[in-house]
Amino acid sequence: MSKQGTAIKVILRNYQEFIDSPIDNVSIEDPTDSDNIFRWNVKIYGLHDSPYENGVFDLEVNYPYDYPFNPPEVKFKTNIFHPNVYNDGKVCISILHPPGDDPNSYELAEERWRPIHTFSSIMISIISLLSDPNPDSPANIDAAKIWREDQNKFQEIVNKIMKDNETNMFN
Repeated sequence: MSKQGTAIKVILRNYQEFIDSPIDNVSIEDPTDSDNIFRWNVKIYGLHDSPYENGVFDLEVNYPYDYPFNPPEVKFKTNIFHPNVYNDGKVCISILHPPGDDPNSYELAEERWRPIHTFSSIMISIISLLSDPNPDSPANIDAAKIWREDQNKFQEIVNKIMKDNETNMFN
């Protein structure tokens, strides 16, 4: 079986795992209805008692043709202010970094991508990050600085962006 064939098989297994054991606050469009099984559209609903409570966030998961040997790229399509999300929406968490040793010696190989990770484990990590950002490993330095120094100001910025997102959704 080709790498791409293996990837499709594992991606479909990830989808079935999610259908059999859904994750609260996460929904996905059926990727088998799409013309591209390697791109999933996902919604995450902000968790109660998190900075993103009541927010609705669209994400795109792009699987590589050699999945599960390399991680998918996960990007927020909805604007979000978060220490661990780049300005272009790309999520920065260890399990989405390529496997093996970190060239910067910041992460252990065990913390990075491993083929045992699934769509569900990725979503659980992202939900955890929404509830508890990691300002010590920032993708958005401004968000990390504000999170550390003034959580009320951080919440004001998040609320404004979520309100703008909601307004734009209906325009």
